[in-house]
Amino acid sequence: MEFLKKNGKGILLCFLIALACRLLVVAVGALEVIGAPVIAIIVGMVLAIWMKDKKGCGEGIAFTSKKVLQYAVILLGFGLNLATIGKVGMTSLPIIVSSISTSLLAAFIMYKLLRIPGKTAALIGIGSSICGGSAIAAAAPVMEADDEEIAQAISVIFLFNVIAALLFPALGGWLGLTDTGFGLFAGTAVNDTSSVTATASTWDTLHGTNGAVLEYATIVKLTRTLAIIPITLALAFVRMRREEKENRGEGKTVSLKSVFPMFILYFVAASVITTVITSFCSGTALAAANEVFGLLKQLSKFFIVMAMAAIGMNTDVVKLVKTGAKPITLGFVCWIAITIVSLTLQWVLGLW
Repeated sequence: MEFLKKNGKGILLCFLIALACRLLVVAVGALEVIGAPVIAIIVGMVLAIWMKDKKGCGEGIAFTSKKVLQYAVILLGFGLNLATIGKVGMTSLPIIVSSISTSLLAAFIMYKLLRIPGKTAALIGIGSSICGGSAIAAAAPVMEADDEEIAQAISVIFLFNVIAALLFPALGGWLGLTDTGFGLFAGTAVNDTSSVTATASTWDTLHGTNGAVLEYATIVKLTRTLAIIPITLALAFVRMRREEKENRGEGKTVSLKSVFPMFILYFVAASVITTVITSFCSGTALAAANEVFGLLKQLSKFFIVMAMAAIGMNTDVVKLVKTGAKPITLGFVCWIAITIVSLTLQWVLGLW
């Protein structure tokens, strides 16, 4: 009861915003390319203009932006069948590794050149290379990024998601990509899951492939999602070293365990549970298991929308606009670099 008294109003507000955004996207299919999380951030930012003191909702909003975001990452694991990814997604592994490395390198170079805040640059690089909002959600707690840095990164990712969804089907057709080639391209070069879905679905519609490209692009995208694990481990190690350096004079020691995000272990456990159960079940039991995992995956998406609403309400929209030019430039460089690497490697490896 004490928890609800303290956080209930803020959590309920975020829930209602998330519900309204999800219903809006369902009602207006064209908004799918934008996605409910981005709409929720925008709604949150608008509300923040009139809710300066949060009116008793502050603690619940803070809880949603931090803890609910972590719960979303854990539940995301129930959408990852490692066996399926192993069979199909490994074909794309060289391209995925190369595109992630390129994006992170590009983000580091632009961070140095443009003197962008380090956490913002890192979140944009990670979001561009792995899986958009989900990767940012996983990395932000490890980096101790604040809500404005998260909102900045999500906004940049959203911009290039929309551009990719609109341009890539035409680009793929002009380049003469095969259905498999375009599925691989969409899965490795488009940031967020909703935008991968929109891009691949557009190709399916234009070329009458009966959803085959969407299915393949989704598996490639899920393979990229697994990169969340090594990235968060690396970030935790860097943070540990930094804190050790800061505390050296005080004689304090910092262990990896103290900075490692435990929710990532739960994310891995959820993926393993999904893989084991779907491997050993069949018939009605398998159908029931897939339905449960599907519901948990949908709940993960809804939690992300709730968290984005909370993040929006903790963001200074005026400051965000004023500081937006450099992060957008960084995001553009990452996006172009990933696109070029993905297409070039497909051509070199004969996967075009």
